[in-house]
Amino acid sequence: MAAELFKGRTAIVTGGARGIGLACAAKIAAGGGRVALWDRDLDRAKQSASALTGAIAVAVDVTSEESIAQALATTEKDLAPPDILVASAGITGPNTTVVTYPVDAWKQVIDINLTGVFLCNRAVATGMAKRGWGRIVNIASVAGKEGNPNASAYSASKAGVIGLTKSLGKELATTGVLVNCVAPAVVKTELFSQMTEQHIQYMLSKIPMNRFGEVEEVAEMVAWLASPLCTFATGAAFDLSGGRATY
Repeated sequence: MAAELFKGRTAIVTGGARGIGLACAAKIAAGGGRVALWDRDLDRAKQSASALTGAIAVAVDVTSEESIAQALATTEKDLAPPDILVASAGITGPNTTVVTYPVDAWKQVIDINLTGVFLCNRAVATGMAKRGWGRIVNIASVAGKEGNPNASAYSASKAGVIGLTKSLGKELATTGVLVNCVAPAVVKTELFSQMTEQHIQYMLSKIPMNRFGEVEEVAEMVAWLASPLCTFATGAAFDLSGGRATY
């Protein structure tokens, strides 16, 4: 991908302090873009931003409309209005059956993984449309297509992200703002610490390539979807599953 592909562009990456979010931010920064790492862990975000050219760290709670508005205002003041949003912030939630799933944990997963994506998409969409150019890339999951046992909240939240992406993509289709999502299979990140070993091995067993994805592989696809090279894809889910996804 061209070294200056993102020159003059400003990106927001939620969950940008680590994992998939940080890999996406690094890819955009390497392409000449300015990047705001939005994360609830401000210290970690500052540490990550310090290693990237043209990056800043911004504290945010993606479940709070007020917090997002403040983070957007800070980003616009310190960098510029955003051209790109990569919505990557998320949690896995506990690994347990539907009938034993704690209601509070269910609400937390939906609040962060789905409502948080909705609020961030909503916050940037109007400005992007007015400026006539934008790229929104939401991080979904193959679990949102297939449903993983003992991960019902996560699966449901990611299915919701796919549906949200398709709806917003159609709504903005003539504005110059393209909205897509990436649906990876399991990718090696710190989120593994939130899962049981049994669940990790179950997910590995479903991947025909017999390995987990790497954050850099996700970042490559996200970078294309966030770039000017992507011109005729919107409202779509792009699989990155090592052969797992079947539709």
